[in-house]
Amino acid sequence: MDNGAAPAEHGTGRPENVVFLRREQPATAGAQIVRAANRIGLDLPSLALDFALVAASYLAILILRFDGSVPRDYWSAFLGYLPLALAAHLGSNWACGLYRQMWQHASVREARRVLLAGTISVSALVPIYLLLDRPVPLSVALLGALVAVALTGFVRFQSRLFATRRNDEREPGLRVLVVGAGEAGAAIIREMLRERTAGLTPVALLDDDQRKHGLALLGVPVVGSVDDLGEVAERLTVHRVFLAIPSADSHLVERVAAAAEHAEIPLKVAPGIRELLRGRASLRDVRDVKIEDVLGRQQVTTDLDAVRGLLAGKSVLITGGGGSIGAEIARQAAACDPGRLVLLDNDETHLHDAAASLSGPVHSELCDVRDPTRLRTAFERHRPQVVFHAAAHKHVPILQQHPSEAVDTNVLGTRNVVDAALAVGVECFVLVSTDKAVLPASVMGASKWLAEQIVLAVPRDAGRYCAVRFGNVLGSRGSVIPTFARQIEAGGPVTVTDPRMTRYFMSIGEAVQLVLQAASFARGSDVLMLEMGEPANILELARRMIRFAGLSLDEEIAIEIVGARPGEKLAEELRAPAEACEPTPHNAILRIDPVRIDSEFIERTVQRLGESARRSDDSETARMLLDVANGASDVDIREDLLVDLVDAERSPSWNQPST
Repeated sequence: MDNGAAPAEHGTGRPENVVFLRREQPATAGAQIVRAANRIGLDLPSLALDFALVAASYLAILILRFDGSVPRDYWSAFLGYLPLALAAHLGSNWACGLYRQMWQHASVREARRVLLAGTISVSALVPIYLLLDRPVPLSVALLGALVAVALTGFVRFQSRLFATRRNDEREPGLRVLVVGAGEAGAAIIREMLRERTAGLTPVALLDDDQRKHGLALLGVPVVGSVDDLGEVAERLTVHRVFLAIPSADSHLVERVAAAAEHAEIPLKVAPGIRELLRGRASLRDVRDVKIEDVLGRQQVTTDLDAVRGLLAGKSVLITGGGGSIGAEIARQAAACDPGRLVLLDNDETHLHDAAASLSGPVHSELCDVRDPTRLRTAFERHRPQVVFHAAAHKHVPILQQHPSEAVDTNVLGTRNVVDAALAVGVECFVLVSTDKAVLPASVMGASKWLAEQIVLAVPRDAGRYCAVRFGNVLGSRGSVIPTFARQIEAGGPVTVTDPRMTRYFMSIGEAVQLVLQAASFARGSDVLMLEMGEPANILELARRMIRFAGLSLDEEIAIEIVGARPGEKLAEELRAPAEACEPTPHNAILRIDPVRIDSEFIERTVQRLGESARRSDDSETARMLLDVANGASDVDIREDLLVDLVDAERSPSWNQPST
C-alpha cells in the first residue's frame, strides 16, 4: 500500500528505514532441553561427565575388590545400589551449585563447594546403605564414594592445575623476593602466579618468624629473615623486593628499606591483604615505598572520648579549611558528629574540594581572614563554639620576599579571627602554629610567633584560647617531600639547600589527630607542643627518595647543593631554651610556658606593623617583625621597643641589625 512517501534506495535494492524481521525457527527438542536445564542451573555436559565418573568409580572399586571376578549376587545388588549412589552424588553436586560455575577461574571457594557436595552425598548414602542391609561390600560403598568425589573435583580443577604447570614452564620475568610469609605474602604470590602477563616471578620469601624457615608457601620457599636479604638477593639474582606485611611499623620498613638499598634493589610495597582478597587491588597497585613509610612513627593513641566531647554537637569552624591541615582537621572533626561544620577559606577551588570530600553536611564560607567585616559576619552567622585557625601563609622563601603579605595574613588575619571569636563567645580557640615560630630567623616564623602572642594575650576567662606548635607535615602542599618527588619525576636534579639541614616530620593525619587531642587539654592562654621524634637529615631524605624510586644516585638522578635560602635555619626547635614545659595526659603532647609580652605592647606592635604593611614598606615590615620577635625575651629591648611604638616618628632602632 502506498503511504505517500517513496523510500530512498542506495544500490542494495532495499528501501532505507525498513526493518526486515527474521521468522524465528521452531526450537528443536534438544535446544528446548538445554534451555530448560539452564533455567534450573544445570550444565548438561558436566552432569553427563559426573554420571560417567561416579558410575566408573563404583564399578572400578567393585571389580578391584573381587580381583576381577565379581560374584553374580553382588552384580545384581550393585546394579540396584548404583542408581541411588548416582542420585546422591549428582543431587548433592546440583544442590551445591557445581553445575553453575566457570571452573577455569575456580578458587578456594569453589573447592569448598566440591568438598561440601561430597560430604552431603556420603552422608545421604550412609542410611541408604544401612536400610538396604549392606547391598555391596563396605569397601565398595566407602571407597567408591571417595573416588567419585575426588574425580569430580579433579576434572573441575584440572584446567587450573595444568595451567600452573604451563606457567611454571614459561620463561621467568623479573625475579621477586617477597618479605612476609603471612596472608598478604600468600595473596601477592598467588596474584603473581595467576597474572603471569605482569612478568613477575616469586623466587623466595623472607620472614623473621624462624618457625617458617625451610617451609614453602604456594611452592615458594621461605629462605631466611630480613637480615638475610642481601645474601639471598645476590644468590638468587633478585630484581625486585616486595614488602607484603600490611602491619609493618616504621622500624621494620626501615630495616627492609636499608637492606634493599644496600643490595641496590628497588623496594616495592604490595597492596594490603584485604584489598587483594576483595579484588580491589592487583599487582598494578604495587607501589614504591614512600618516605612516610620510613619517617612515620609508631601509631599514636588518642582519647577519642575527650575529642568527641570537645566537638560533638558543637558548631565547629575551621579557617584555612581548604588547605592541607585545615582539610584534614575537617575530615577528622566530621567523624566526631559536630552539630555544624564550617569551612572558611579564600581559595574557591580548595574550599570546594575540601567540602566535597566530606560525607556529612558542611557549610562553606568563601572569605578572607584579612577582611574583618566579612569575617565577623561569617562568625555571627554560624556562631561557632570551637575554632581551629589554620589559615596562614607558610612558605618561608616567598614570605621573605613579601613580608607585608605575611603581616596581613598571619598577624592581622589572626587578630581578626580572634576578635571575631571573642565577639561571639567562642569556647575553644586553637591556633595552628609552627616550630619556625621558635627563635625565628625568617619573616614567616616571626609572623607566626606574633600570632601566638595575640592568642596568648586573650584572658583565660574569655575562653580556652591556645596555640598548638609542631614541625613539618609529610605531603602538605609545597613541602619538601612533594617537591623532591616532582624533581625526581622530572629527571632531577634534586635540590638540597645545605647538607647539614634537618627538619622534624610528622604525617598530616597524625599531626591533626594530636591537634584535636591537644585542644581537649587546653586551659587557655597556653601553647601545646607535639612531640615530633628525631629530626631527619634533608640530604639523607633526598637520597632515600631517589633509591626508593628505583633510581641510582648520581648516575640517573643528581643532588645539587644550592645553599640555604634567606630565613632558613639549619635546624628547627620546638621550644626556646627560656620556655619551660610540662607533661600532659598524652605522652606525645607537652604544655609549654612561653615567653609572654603584655597586651598593650602586642596591640601597638600589630598596629605599627599594619601601617607599615599598608604602605607596602617591606623592608621596614621585615625589620620590625624580626626585631620584635627576637627581642621579646629581653626585657630592656622590649621596653625600648614599646617606647618606640609610642613615638609618632619611627625610631632609627628599626633599621638596626636584629638583636
